[in-house]
Amino acid sequence: MLRIVTLMFFTLAGLVPTLAPANAEPGSLATAPSQLPADQVAAFANRVQLDLAARGANVAIVARMGRDPGTMPEGVKYTHIGFWVYSQLTKADGTMAKGYQVYNLYQDARVSTRSSLVQDSPAEFFAAVYRLDAGIIIPDKRLQKKLLEVIASPTYAALHNPKYRVLANPETTQFQNSNEFALDVLMASIYGTGDKTRIKANIAAYFKATPIRVSGFKRFFAPLASGALATTDQGATIKTTTFGSIAQFMKENKLESQVYRLTPTKAYRY
Repeated sequence: MLRIVTLMFFTLAGLVPTLAPANAEPGSLATAPSQLPADQVAAFANRVQLDLAARGANVAIVARMGRDPGTMPEGVKYTHIGFWVYSQLTKADGTMAKGYQVYNLYQDARVSTRSSLVQDSPAEFFAAVYRLDAGIIIPDKRLQKKLLEVIASPTYAALHNPKYRVLANPETTQFQNSNEFALDVLMASIYGTGDKTRIKANIAAYFKATPIRVSGFKRFFAPLASGALATTDQGATIKTTTFGSIAQFMKENKLESQVYRLTPTKAYRY
């Protein structure tokens, strides 16, 4: 009996990386153990800021790589998305400076099935990444203006659902993760509405979520390892929001100014 229980424990532990493509630790936590030297992270965060500023981005959708992409399901590369907003910032010494403030939904560190809205700095955003590699979408100027209006309005907080799931279905309001929250804010900006029913109807009609292949066995037992891995909002096929699916949506609807990858040494077309 002990052997059976032990085997089951290790089997369940092995499900976590498989079922955690979009937002599991350290992918969508505000704080997680650093995996890279702090000076390299700070330099890369500054590189992203300077690159966005040089391209004239007042707001951008930026994704980070919080996990080894080799452990991720097909079609999933980045783990967490935030809005980078060009802002007037107050420095530690009280002086003012221009720079980017990052608007995120983060999974709570203590209660894995809950989330919070958090603003942090570019260096904090990249603090626990697996690799210095950012996926970036700069919306067109018209959409940037609409995004800034929503982010500065009560609609932004109203779109937050604190019931967190790693593989949240973007077509329902039952659960939410960081990528789905970004999608909801994006749809609110495009369609000029804070009505969640309308937002979800437009997502179901026009957005192609990323399918995630998971066996029935793993899907059934994963919630025993973590409640955040439950998929009760999903149908027969599991689908979730990823940077790739948002990028595809933006391109298909000609809503983007630029979509690209940025590393410490080079920018690549995405």
